[in-house]
Amino acid sequence: MRSIRRDMRLEKKATVVSSVTATILVIIKLFIGVASGSVAVLASAIDSVLDLGVSVFNYFALHNSEKEPDDTFNYGRGKIEALASVIEGLIITISGLYILYSAIDKLINKHQTSYLEESIIVMLISLVITGALVLFLNYVAKKTASMVIRSDALHYKTDLYSNAAVLVSLVVIHFTSFYAIDSILGILIAIYIIYSAYDLIKHGVLMLMDVAMHNETVDKIRVIIERNPNITSYHQLLTRESGKDAFVSVHLVFNISTSLFDAHRVCDIIENDIKKIDDNYNWHLMIHPDPYNDSDE
Repeated sequence: MRSIRRDMRLEKKATVVSSVTATILVIIKLFIGVASGSVAVLASAIDSVLDLGVSVFNYFALHNSEKEPDDTFNYGRGKIEALASVIEGLIITISGLYILYSAIDKLINKHQTSYLEESIIVMLISLVITGALVLFLNYVAKKTASMVIRSDALHYKTDLYSNAAVLVSLVVIHFTSFYAIDSILGILIAIYIIYSAYDLIKHGVLMLMDVAMHNETVDKIRVIIERNPNITSYHQLLTRESGKDAFVSVHLVFNISTSLFDAHRVCDIIENDIKKIDDNYNWHLMIHPDPYNDSDE
């Protein structure tokens, strides 16, 4: 439990870092956008305001998911992470569709980009800051296996690619006046963003629907049960996960002559071994000992 709480604190710190970074980007883009009159930079500033809102939302999602179970939520609030993942995935999808629309509109109507030098400077600054943030969020996501942080990392990763595409297109336009490159790169980035968001939404929805844990984890649980010589068979092995919480239930069949004390001791051993599979999870195990195989009933 101590390691889980430490990781959760790290996750919340990551959302604070995301919020502060987004705030800095909003200030920089608004200042340069207003000073230069660049519509492109101002539009990017509005996108960063959206990033800020998502990061703040993620902070409160994590804060609520950490709350202990109570009379209203007997199994905790771990699914808030999955809900946040779905919401953020939808926001990313909408952003991708908007970029796709803007790119196609610009290509058809042949809008020309103005204030190139100012735009190049602000996008370069934004690229460096966002790149550093993505590296940090990926580190936290791997360390904590948090769906919320993974969503936030993907969100800013799409921003990173978008900023890079804008920067490349601005440089190309500056030296060649080939304005169509902006729309072409925009369309490609939009398709990538929408594709990435689909995977995020899919995982969030599956968790909300109580999808079983990964086959690799379930196989490890089976090995732990099957290697115990006191177990004659087992059935109704069910698993699901909700944020940091992992739920497992199973019926274990003992020899009819096994005492209640011995059966309880074996169940404790199996529970302890299962909990060692992944220390990042807060395991909830419900093992039902059977004196005979009642799976047909």
